[in-house]
Amino acid sequence: MKTTETPPVDTAGERPPVTKVTVAPAPPAKATEGRVLNFFSHGMLILWAFMVVMPLLWAVMTSFKTDRDIFSSPWALPDRLHFENWSRAWTSANMSDYFLNTVIVVGFSLLGTMLLGSMAAYVLARFDFPGNRFIYFLFIGGMSFPIILALVPLFYVMQNLSLLNTLPGLILVYIAYSLPFTVFFMTAFFRTLPSSVAEAAFVDGASHTRTFFQVMLPMAKPGLISISIFNFLGQWNQYMLPTVLNTEPDRKVLTQGLVQLAVSQGYKGDWSGLFAGLVMAMLPVLAAYIVFQRQVVQGLTAGALK
Repeated sequence: MKTTETPPVDTAGERPPVTKVTVAPAPPAKATEGRVLNFFSHGMLILWAFMVVMPLLWAVMTSFKTDRDIFSSPWALPDRLHFENWSRAWTSANMSDYFLNTVIVVGFSLLGTMLLGSMAAYVLARFDFPGNRFIYFLFIGGMSFPIILALVPLFYVMQNLSLLNTLPGLILVYIAYSLPFTVFFMTAFFRTLPSSVAEAAFVDGASHTRTFFQVMLPMAKPGLISISIFNFLGQWNQYMLPTVLNTEPDRKVLTQGLVQLAVSQGYKGDWSGLFAGLVMAMLPVLAAYIVFQRQVVQGLTAGALK
């Protein structure tokens, strides 16, 4: 606040009292710009959340409707929850078999990816040896290689190894597909961890294997959870690789089953079952992210905070 003294005109020859006038300061320009920027950013976030959440809610709502309600009143709530759509998709559309195959493939491939990727990243981040940077950049090059260019030679390699149309073969391909980004991410994360803890373990007589599994790996837990979520999303939603390498009907995964169910709608018209199967495939991904969202953020910001 700014105060000025303004004496009035003296007509009696006496000193008049001083009158204080308070002038309000102008609001700072930076504060105004900050409020405008916050309003704009929050508005965009709300709009983006609406665009993402509404299709998901509509798919869940539609999975409990009948086929007639889907076409007659697509935006209205269902008259009741038709759980028979889910049971029909689970049994008649073979979603149970597709779901089990997907869980097996993604579970073992995720375990193998994290084990091999974290071990390779630890060696590349903590040990200096001839060819260290060359091997590291080979993994980086694997990230930039389009997978579509490797489909034909990969098909013949899997055929020669008798791994074509098998779940173990698909697991190995998923591991190879996810390793480059895992090594790249975990190498940067292991470099941020303090070396004094590992040196103390060596002084106490711990081997390299024990130091890695009992000391360094628990310290890298935020990074492991973050990259595990990303690998889980990529492997769960993978469609191109299983379509080329896994054509046996009883070994198909969820993405292949959903496409087959969608194609069959032209003859059967079971749209409620299709949406039920879609929600079944979507729920594990949403559940994984909701449960581990805090760990994902911690893993992505841990390197910057250190």
